[in-house]
Amino acid sequence: MLEPVKSVLGKGSSVNFDFTYSVWWNLLLITVGSAICSIAVKSLAVPHEFLAGGVFGLASLIYYKTGVLSPGVLFFILNVPVFLFAWIKVSRRFFWYSLYATIAATISYEFITIPMAVHNTTYAAVACGAMMGFGAGTVLRSLGSNGGLDVLAVYLFQRFNIGIGKVYLVFNATLFSLSMFELPLDIIIASLILVFISSTVVEQTLSMFNQRKVVFIISDYSEMISHDILHEMKQSATFIKGQGAYLREDKNILMTVVNNIQLKKLEEIAFRHDDRVLFIVENTFSVIGASFSRRKVY
Repeated sequence: MLEPVKSVLGKGSSVNFDFTYSVWWNLLLITVGSAICSIAVKSLAVPHEFLAGGVFGLASLIYYKTGVLSPGVLFFILNVPVFLFAWIKVSRRFFWYSLYATIAATISYEFITIPMAVHNTTYAAVACGAMMGFGAGTVLRSLGSNGGLDVLAVYLFQRFNIGIGKVYLVFNATLFSLSMFELPLDIIIASLILVFISSTVVEQTLSMFNQRKVVFIISDYSEMISHDILHEMKQSATFIKGQGAYLREDKNILMTVVNNIQLKKLEEIAFRHDDRVLFIVENTFSVIGASFSRRKVY
């Protein structure tokens, strides 16, 4: 039987530097991420005629078949109606950051050339996917997007809680289905490898610095453990009233949220006071508020 109580032990006095709404930090993330994406496309995707997925993939497909302009310029043109949608449906801030990302990607594609002598198609797909995933994830850590499909994906996630990955899956499945009539099958398969790796790396990049663990500590020495959590770790904690099922004894269950680096220290504190402590760790999907990440509003 668990009964939550209002007693919250401490608010944590550790210093947090939150750059979420810093203009310069957002511009830095967008600039670096856009440059990495453009280099990956120009140095690996285009020479091997890969489809990168999303609107950039659509721009590449048009370029492969027509030779008109360049993928970077076509990407910018295709983004015009998308940005009108962002201006109306998401927010002005999101619009300007996403517009900057598109301009940065276009300029990077046109003026940055870094030859990469990767001749094996599979190796090129893996390398391109990793670079594009890291670049796209870096941009998405900002308050903007990479433009194109990201705008629609962010809107659907914000409005209807539809996962960004699902939007990519539907769009890219359609794109690759159309390309089957235009490109060799081995190129399509390599492009699928690229998109899969890219999506995986995006998720890892987004969660890299946001992973948190919820820890439940059940011990007869929970008061002493909580004291050290508050004063040694400068971390907040909460008591939850519980009762043992066998002896019906009341227990103070200690709950706290830590990151991966703090987890080992917390474990040492718990077992320092009680070598028979029950130490339960759970992964979290998202932790916002209090002394943790601020809620992201586009």
